[in-house]
Amino acid sequence: MPTARDVLTPDTLALLQAVARAGSFAAAARELGLVPSAVTYRVRLVEDALDALLFDRSSRQAKLTAAGAELLREGERLLQEVDAVANRVKRVATGWESQLTIAVDGVISQSTLMELAQAFFEVAPNTRLRLRDETLSGTLESLVTGQSDLALGVLLEPGNASGVQSKVLGELEFVYAVAPHHPLASAPEPLGDELLQRHRAVAVADSVQHGSGLTLGLLAGQDVLTVASMRSKLDAQLRGLGGGFVPEPMARPFIASGRLVLPRIDRPARIARLAYAWRSAGANGPGKALQWWLGQLENPGTRAALLQQHRVPQ
Repeated sequence: MPTARDVLTPDTLALLQAVARAGSFAAAARELGLVPSAVTYRVRLVEDALDALLFDRSSRQAKLTAAGAELLREGERLLQEVDAVANRVKRVATGWESQLTIAVDGVISQSTLMELAQAFFEVAPNTRLRLRDETLSGTLESLVTGQSDLALGVLLEPGNASGVQSKVLGELEFVYAVAPHHPLASAPEPLGDELLQRHRAVAVADSVQHGSGLTLGLLAGQDVLTVASMRSKLDAQLRGLGGGFVPEPMARPFIASGRLVLPRIDRPARIARLAYAWRSAGANGPGKALQWWLGQLENPGTRAALLQQHRVPQ
């Protein structure tokens, strides 16, 4: 009889993922280009080797059992480890990473980022680039947990995070903005906290996966509309759905056109000191792809553009 080590191959784990995703053996077979009997046979081999039922077949759908769900959770981790080993081997052989993942906070200029990506592909066409949208402490968390290699727009100092290095990206001013038809636009200034608390705030959800994350600029008891990105926050405030602090460079064109106004509030100015951070690569140092990005970030003009040059969405 085959052992667990014999049957738990990357191909088999991918097959089990397909069955769980498709909801049936037949649907998974169509997705994988196999006959249903082949899928059923391979699943039974794994179940026999583990002496555990992975799918509940009592209905027309193949539903994961608790044991099956646990195997897929661990299987996903194993597949990521296999990919990581392959990436390290390729990097040792060529010096270029096969994939580079960058966590990008919502305050970073998308147009500048894409210009950098375009320039990167001209020198590294064989390195896959993955950009992760993150917010607040989730930007750093993705780096610390190994989900990214470089993080742009880290709000807090990485401090003593193990294996993380950082440099200053720049300072970013946040302004309190509302639409001209919002009630706060015509209220007597300066606006105090008691008045602000009576009106809805728009906030961006922290993308951190563990812990409660950061909450900035909100008052106790205030009604809040929570959105997933800074661009969505800006859109909500343009529609008059609430008020809140937004990066001045992102709000600038709307302020100029009159679509946003900046009522004077009884609060100190908000200036965020942002950093970029990367994971240490051990004795061999960073790969050529990460070196390229770090080299671009040494340019003051590039750092400023990442924070200041935002195009107005059409």
